[in-house]
Amino acid sequence: MRDVLDEIRIWYAEGKTFGLATVVDTFRSAPRPPGAAMAVSAGGEAVGSVSGGCVEGAVYELAQEVMETGRPVVQRYGVSDDDAFAVGLTCGGQLDVLVEPVGPATFPEFADVTASVDRHEPVAVATVVAGPREIGARRVVWSDRAAGSLGLDRLDAAVDDDARGMLAQGITGVLRYGPDGERRRDELSVFVHSFAPPPRMLVFGAIDFAAAVVRMGRFLGYHVTVCDARPIFATAKRFPEADEVVVKWPHRFLAETEVDERTVICVLTHDPKFDVPLLEVALRTPAAYVGAMGSRRTHDDRLKRLRDAGVTEDEIARLRSPIGLDIGARTPEETAVSVAAELIRLRWGGSGLPLSETDGRIHGG
Repeated sequence: MRDVLDEIRIWYAEGKTFGLATVVDTFRSAPRPPGAAMAVSAGGEAVGSVSGGCVEGAVYELAQEVMETGRPVVQRYGVSDDDAFAVGLTCGGQLDVLVEPVGPATFPEFADVTASVDRHEPVAVATVVAGPREIGARRVVWSDRAAGSLGLDRLDAAVDDDARGMLAQGITGVLRYGPDGERRRDELSVFVHSFAPPPRMLVFGAIDFAAAVVRMGRFLGYHVTVCDARPIFATAKRFPEADEVVVKWPHRFLAETEVDERTVICVLTHDPKFDVPLLEVALRTPAAYVGAMGSRRTHDDRLKRLRDAGVTEDEIARLRSPIGLDIGARTPEETAVSVAAELIRLRWGGSGLPLSETDGRIHGG
């Protein structure tokens, strides 16, 4: 829904009901992940995508029907690879799509959700998508409160706990329970759409390679910070696409900065006086990724200095250096693509090989 938020908030503010289609579950090589959304206005305008174009026509028609009936539905799209082209989902995967009417009468908490997203306040929307409870029943969960109901107090309490856990990790997906919220049963499916703040990318070293990495980080959805101790280089003018530019010794800045399991740290200084004390701090954080730029010789020297500084072998094993995947990158832009490729591979568990040399599913998970 985040991709279509700017448009649908206008429709909502005008008091109009629109059809909102959201991917709630995927199977095999589905083209878009859970949370991908498409919206259709009362006037017939469509924004967003649930399948990259494969089944948008069918979803558009279903959204119009849902606006007329006022009843949410969950529709599955996709068949086997041999027959996929006949129904439009050419990739051969499957999508479960929730299509629901959204307006002030049907989703009174919508304005609160969008306000939280704007403030980068974590919020999750939990919706019944299958089972013995009403399809489309909805509960909105924040870290300290909740609104709406899925139809039963016990179920609401279970979903509140689980949704907050998913929010902490930035996970969107389906939870399964018994009819009354019992865990370890699966008759009831609840889709939890997490709107967590974007993960952070911390880029150290205000060099030309950093500018390219910043652009790629923003493209991938990170909140990007550039940090360098040299004020002449660390300027907003040189890094207009960064969310913030900080002039401070890198290791001191990192030591006082919140780092979680989704944070990415890119050390591009390749200067021992900056990167060794910085990496001492970085490798002891819970960051998802710590990468450092430099030649093989720089890398070997860096490892020796880190060991001399007391960094353990387990901590050193977390370091990805030289940074990025081996794609033959030379320019700053190509290097940024190399770093992005490594981040994507880390997130989704890809092999890093050409797809033409692999078998099985293209989209993992």
